[in-house]
Amino acid sequence: MARNRLFGLTSRVLMLIVAGLLILSYASIVVNPAKVWLISLVGIFFVPLSALNLFLLLWALKRRSKAFLIPLMALLPSFFFVGRYVQVDTESEREERLAAAGADQVKVISYNVGRFSLDEDDALSRHACADSVFSFIMSQDADIICLQEFHAEDMNDVKSYLAGQLKDYSAEYYMFPTEKGGFGNVTLSRIPSSGKGVLKFDESANLALYTDYVHGDRRFRVYNCHFESYNISVSGLMRALSSKEEGVFAKAGNKMKRSITRRPKQVDRVFADIENCPVEAFVCGDFNDNPMSYTYYRMTRGRKDAFVEAGHGFGATFATLWPMLRIDYILYPERCRALRHDIPRIPFSDHYPVVAEMEL
Repeated sequence: MARNRLFGLTSRVLMLIVAGLLILSYASIVVNPAKVWLISLVGIFFVPLSALNLFLLLWALKRRSKAFLIPLMALLPSFFFVGRYVQVDTESEREERLAAAGADQVKVISYNVGRFSLDEDDALSRHACADSVFSFIMSQDADIICLQEFHAEDMNDVKSYLAGQLKDYSAEYYMFPTEKGGFGNVTLSRIPSSGKGVLKFDESANLALYTDYVHGDRRFRVYNCHFESYNISVSGLMRALSSKEEGVFAKAGNKMKRSITRRPKQVDRVFADIENCPVEAFVCGDFNDNPMSYTYYRMTRGRKDAFVEAGHGFGATFATLWPMLRIDYILYPERCRALRHDIPRIPFSDHYPVVAEMEL
């Protein structure tokens, strides 16, 4: 009898802890992580925390325990957020939207190309990887293409290189110089541009590039964003652990804290620029943050998420931990309508590209 009581008490404590963590993940969307950085980590684990609460709920129901109410109450709000991670949308529904749409449409690609450098064990060279990326882009026939972590061997040859790869597109870009060329954001378009600018972030090699466009009678701006990353390589972390390198987790923790506290300042900088923007704004890019985050909550104010409105399947865009992490987005003005959203699982970067078609 005493053993059963101890087991029951222990299981309830476990349920309360797991339920409490899931509830904290809900709070991560509104709490600025620059002030409470640890809460952002809880938001990252929304998916496994939801799965664990679901398991505990089913386990308690099987045992006919009244404690099932603990994970059940914690899970109820998750139904408002699960659509940010997975969508059920049939091909026929997508085709119906496309058939009913007007002629004023725009197709956008956002793709972190990872400097055209795959894992060092991969046989593809940087040049071959770049060729594969541009071959994919050409096959999509997009109107606007937002690239992050674009690598250029010659900083003075970016314009002509892009013109050679994509002849029908004009290019805007900003590059940070390195010993082996440069890297940065590139926005390519077949739509005439009427203005451009760049938002550089303090103490960071990340940025937001924006371009203004005129498409028919519509005027709009596209922000091509790359927010602070964790700078943690999964393969590098495994190698450090296998070699018994000291302080591995402490170093990784410091990197995560630095990125988590820097990112909201970058997000607020872009959001302030959007609020002062004289035209409607699309926001694309690698946010390096999941949908249960301050970053996502801030950037979606006044905009819709193309995946939520027209996506299908898992929305994860980070290839290494698929289907866990969704960190790349295409957000569009509320007045517009998403027609189609795809995430082609192509192996040319640690990110998958995001492709969306929208009716202006």
